[in-house]
Amino acid sequence: MPARLGTWLREDIWEIRFRRYVALFLAAALVSGAVWGGLRLTEEDRSCAPGVAHPEDSHDCVGVSATAYDFGRSQYTDTARAIARENQRLKAGGYVTVALFLPFTTSAPSSLGNLQHQLQGAYLAQYQANHDTTGQSPAIRLVLANPGADGAYWRSVVDRLDAMAKGPDRLRAVAGIGMSTENNKAAVKELTRRGIPVIGTSITADDLANGQGGKDPFPGLARVSPTNTDEARALASFAKVSAGRALLVYDKPGDPYTRTLQRSFEKLLPGSRYQPQPFTPPADRNQEGTTGNAFRQITDRLCTTPKSTDTILFAGRHTQLRQFINSLGERGCVDRELTVLTGDEGSYLTGDKKLEHDALTRNLSVRYTSLAHPDAWKKETAKTGGSAADMRTLEELLTRSKEDPVGPIGTVRLDDGQLITAYDAMRLTVRGLREATTGNHATPSLTAVVNEWPVLKPVNGASGWICLDVHGNPYDKAVPIVELTPSGGTRFVKLAWPEGKPPAKECLPPA
Repeated sequence: MPARLGTWLREDIWEIRFRRYVALFLAAALVSGAVWGGLRLTEEDRSCAPGVAHPEDSHDCVGVSATAYDFGRSQYTDTARAIARENQRLKAGGYVTVALFLPFTTSAPSSLGNLQHQLQGAYLAQYQANHDTTGQSPAIRLVLANPGADGAYWRSVVDRLDAMAKGPDRLRAVAGIGMSTENNKAAVKELTRRGIPVIGTSITADDLANGQGGKDPFPGLARVSPTNTDEARALASFAKVSAGRALLVYDKPGDPYTRTLQRSFEKLLPGSRYQPQPFTPPADRNQEGTTGNAFRQITDRLCTTPKSTDTILFAGRHTQLRQFINSLGERGCVDRELTVLTGDEGSYLTGDKKLEHDALTRNLSVRYTSLAHPDAWKKETAKTGGSAADMRTLEELLTRSKEDPVGPIGTVRLDDGQLITAYDAMRLTVRGLREATTGNHATPSLTAVVNEWPVLKPVNGASGWICLDVHGNPYDKAVPIVELTPSGGTRFVKLAWPEGKPPAKECLPPA
């Protein structure tokens, strides 16, 4: 072989090998880049559903959903689909939007049940409004606003709702809110500062209400539930609480709900001979923490008091209430009859599987001020302040909700009061929106809706009349006293009233 030819062959072989190496390297780089790029895309794609996404520092799904998205909670699936179907039936330009603002991604089992029932109640009122034979307008579009499991992302959700109020969504009210927490308080303050009307369902804290000290820190806020002070007054009129026979157990440092309930109970115990007993729960009051240890000590102390001490006023959240009840069931003085009186957080225990129901068979009664109860207007109908007919209207709608076109909406439960209260809150919302819609305007202004709350009287709720005062609070609202039963249910005891008697038929608060 000539030397020159050999050189060419060696160069060709080397070039072929070099090209192969380059090709393999490029292929590997492309594959690696594709894999890395895919992972990067996956990390950056934080969407959960249209309008809902993971915040950068969380796997929670936060935002406003206008679809059938159920936030990964099967309890909501049927109702979310029913809401989506109803929204799809609406004609463009003929509706206004209402957002239901609740922590839909909570993981607390007892809270999930309550949220499911609030969602059902709001939807039923939406359906009822949109299919009213009187032809009133505007129609109601319902969207779900989730500020996160503990409400931590309320600001981004408020920003989104504000944009919806200014844009084609025509958002005109925010209902729900639910628990009286610091995050909810901040959200309500910001929403109302921006002129967006808010209608609270089960918020009861006095410092999440207008009119305290003659001031209105939340202009545009209306509520269907009485304040903690009114609940305590109703409880006192029912139970005839005596300072010499009662002991106060309270959450320290507390939150908006527990602090105002504590202060309300303290007003019932002037000159009490017993020092109130504090307990310190975790910051997230849905967690168990070590509070059970504190309750064992409090229970031991209670057994050393004279037998005349038969009433315990409990100012705390439902997880701690359940722990306290369980501890009382194991007390050393089970021969003594005791009654625990508390606020509406007692309703959460109807779905709490950790409650030791046997404790309620050991000379222990647990009674609480419910926001509503299905038997309140069946067994006892006052001359004024409510009507059995209004509860029957809801029950008829519930019967129809088991199948199309109203439902299905999933498993329904009424005795925790949440469905009834959310239904009433949405009815109040619809009434305000339609009263504010006048002239040739198909959509009321935000200001017009806000201005309706002081003059809107009465709204016939399934939980009783809603007689708003000039601050947006229900005056002398019916308060059902409810008792937990060993079977896991509840027993309606009696209607009580903050004023000691039902409101007059005019439904007007006194001057």
